[in-house]
Amino acid sequence: MTQKPKPAPRKSAAASVRGKAKRGPAKTDMGGIEPVDGGGDVEQRIYQSVFDGVLNQRLPPGTKLPEPALCALFGVSRAVVRKVLQRLEHDRIVELRPNRGAIIAVPTPEETRKIFEARRALEAALVELAVQRHSGKDIEELHALLHQEEEAMANAYQPAWAQTARNFHLQVAALGGNPILLAYLTELISRCSLIVALYEPAGNAACEHEEHCDIVDAISKGDAARAVAAMNAHLVGLEDRICLERPSSVKTLAQMLNLA
Repeated sequence: MTQKPKPAPRKSAAASVRGKAKRGPAKTDMGGIEPVDGGGDVEQRIYQSVFDGVLNQRLPPGTKLPEPALCALFGVSRAVVRKVLQRLEHDRIVELRPNRGAIIAVPTPEETRKIFEARRALEAALVELAVQRHSGKDIEELHALLHQEEEAMANAYQPAWAQTARNFHLQVAALGGNPILLAYLTELISRCSLIVALYEPAGNAACEHEEHCDIVDAISKGDAARAVAAMNAHLVGLEDRICLERPSSVKTLAQMLNLA
């Protein structure tokens, strides 16, 4: 008896969505987010894509994050997108507005003061621990970061400055050997990136290179008091360079959407 050929298996709804996404995501105004490949923890990849976009200043404060656009970019359901947006809101990266959708958070001047106050306290504790626990190899790695930073300073692309500055501060903090404090600092630095994107005048460096060099020198010499004082003065200077009055945009909507 001749067997009938088995019908081809039907694609699931999720597979169909992923297939459509591969043919090209829907056009959006979220140029700071790049779609990711399949596999692994998709929620974490979406979260990281938005998080990195903020840290690298590709996603400025106030950028809208429409759920349909995120679904199209990543080939996932709205339930997945909403779960990620809730995580981002918990970490103060995103604001969820009732009936108006999600946007990249817009810090206020008062929030700015409190964030820097908390960051100074955390970095003072971590740099003191770094002085106690660093090794010779750690100092070599910090000097390598300083070299990368010096090269980035010659680059007119301001987000590159912000990235190298972030890397420096997190590397110093990691030497403290306290992952709990490091996690808190990582969140604060991401919020500071928002503040810099919103308030710092164009052309300013995210951090002063010479001040970073002074911090490393104090750590290498085991001078905790000097390292803490240098870090505190450095962060006070960073805050002082920020203009807490947001300038009005002179661009038209068409220009902001790259349509003119």
